[in-house]
Amino acid sequence: MTTRRHAALGALTVTALASSLLSAQAVAAPAADSGTTRIHDIQGSTRVSPLSGTTVTDVPGIVIGVRTYGSRGFWMQDPRPDRDPATSEGIFVFTGSAALTVAPGDSVLVSGRVGEFTPGGVNSGNQSGTQISAPQVTVVSSGNPLPAPVVLDSRTLPARYAPAGAEDSSIDALPLRPARYALDRLESLEGMHVEIRDARVVGATSPYHDLWVTVRPQDNPTVRGGTRYGSYTSQNSGRLKVTSLTPAAQQPFPVADVGDRLTGTTAGPLDYDQFGGYLLAARELGTVKSRGLKRETTRKQRAAELAVATYNVENLSPADSAEKFRRLAEGVVRDLATPDILALEEIQDDSGPVDDGTVGAERTLQTLADAIVAAGGPRYDWRGIDPQDKADGGQPGGNIRNVFLFNPARVSFTDRPGGDATTAAGVFKQKGRAALTHSPGRVAPADAAWQNSRKPLAGEFRFRGRPVVVIANHFNSKGGDQPLHGRIQPPVRSSEVQRLAQARAVNTFVKDLRAVERNARYVVLGDINDFEFSGTTKALTAGGVLRSAVESLPAKERYTYVFQGNSQVLDQTLVSPGIRRFDYDIVHNNAEFADQASDHDPQVLRFVP
Repeated sequence: MTTRRHAALGALTVTALASSLLSAQAVAAPAADSGTTRIHDIQGSTRVSPLSGTTVTDVPGIVIGVRTYGSRGFWMQDPRPDRDPATSEGIFVFTGSAALTVAPGDSVLVSGRVGEFTPGGVNSGNQSGTQISAPQVTVVSSGNPLPAPVVLDSRTLPARYAPAGAEDSSIDALPLRPARYALDRLESLEGMHVEIRDARVVGATSPYHDLWVTVRPQDNPTVRGGTRYGSYTSQNSGRLKVTSLTPAAQQPFPVADVGDRLTGTTAGPLDYDQFGGYLLAARELGTVKSRGLKRETTRKQRAAELAVATYNVENLSPADSAEKFRRLAEGVVRDLATPDILALEEIQDDSGPVDDGTVGAERTLQTLADAIVAAGGPRYDWRGIDPQDKADGGQPGGNIRNVFLFNPARVSFTDRPGGDATTAAGVFKQKGRAALTHSPGRVAPADAAWQNSRKPLAGEFRFRGRPVVVIANHFNSKGGDQPLHGRIQPPVRSSEVQRLAQARAVNTFVKDLRAVERNARYVVLGDINDFEFSGTTKALTAGGVLRSAVESLPAKERYTYVFQGNSQVLDQTLVSPGIRRFDYDIVHNNAEFADQASDHDPQVLRFVP
């Protein structure tokens, strides 16, 4: 005799059978056997289910994790796997707004429609996840042992990242080769119970309550505990995002910086999302052991050295807190040792993200300059050019631009009027030296390369009687590129087209400088939004008119930004051949930390003009 509890839950129906009758069966056979479709039949040996679009009935499994927020539902796994390593034994059951009454350890039978869900939409380039939706769920028994987790480490996750796509570049239809490629291995474990142990943190805790670890710690380590992205083929296959199945309101997510360790065991279903790809949705979360990472500082420039720095201050406006201004100012004074010239990116207008036609940024800059003085620094002056409203991209209404701060006690600015949002600066010879027709001035602002993007700001300075031209940049972002973890392999970097055009425009401008004065001293710097090995950098340096200062550093120190657990170069400083000797430092004070004043690390160049 059995008893039933029926609860009408929209698309979800749960039936609980009397545990007194089934307790012995739960021990002998933890998952009910429908004798028909199994999870590995649904998953198949490619990324897209061979049963997508069909309805399945009474698919058996053990619940291994429940998600009560966001995309609500649960994961279940068949404890009786087949012998094909390419077919996953786990799957996500999407319940939507229906109440969730299952728990880990429940043995269930699930009926519903098989489909593929692509986080971010079908045009995002992300891979899809196989799931069962509009489910009817029968709970057969509870308290069953979970299937043993698959341990992810250097032995189980290949060093090679992804196969090359088919004719359309998609890897969807390719047979999975989990012993050869990391993405194939992870796909073969989609929805299954996995585990990591004592993993190094390579991406700090984010405001969204996640962090990144590596399970292949030997791959491309940085000097401070991260994982370096040094080429398009060194994607670092051991990177894995970790989230928690427990909402942060119920249990705070641990705070970790790069180089810390997530100790003990972290286990749960293997999931996939648009913000990093495969992730461990932790039902059991390890403990963070701090390595005590310290923020870097750089040395003070010597009397005869000119110090030129660049810093992306991440959409700075008067709408930001006094604390952000204070921390940025402390970074300028303490970490950067008060450089003589500071090129800033992402300075917003005085109304911040409010779209009210404001383009001036005097209040933003005055607030920052005052904060620097309060932090013990000099009274910086500044130069910049207000953009046309809504013409330079960035946060809507913010009108971000590049700006120069400079210490007038150490360096002077050569003002030549006439520069505005649409007027291009040119080059002419003055007393045998290369000089700017407009200072400050913009580099080729009418060029299509700068459409809806920040225009470079050129300025002429004098230090100890010698002219130096500085060009501040903030190239087009990487928005729209295919993700590293996506279905298109290798990923298409569509945003690079505009950055290549921007790099060529800047390269042409510095060629004009060098044509007028072969040994001209000029510095090109800022948020280039591209790697030191990229086509963008090659276009910037073409013809030998620039060299990248980052190449002067050991490989383990070459990074200014951390994205999805990859420490990488996005911000660059490039120098003219006329600057033969220099001292260059990337000051790691932001990107590796959960508590950031900006998401970029600043950098400083010191040289004797």
